[in-house]
Amino acid sequence: MNKVQEEKMNRLHERMDQIVMMLDAIDPEKAGVEDIDQLIAMLDEIEAKCKEYRHEWNME
Repeated sequence: MNKVQEEKMNRLHERMDQIVMMLDAIDPEKAGVEDIDQLIAMLDEIEAKCKEYRHEWNME
């Protein structure tokens, strides 16, 4: 894995860590639709980046 790939992977890991922290902080009794929508949007972003990077790295 080259330096650029490592940096991209690190950013994905940081994003996933943010999601875990948000999940830990959410009170299930008080979580609203907006909270769930935000988490889903973040997961969608990570999924899109994973697909993008996989495509880039397969082309190299």
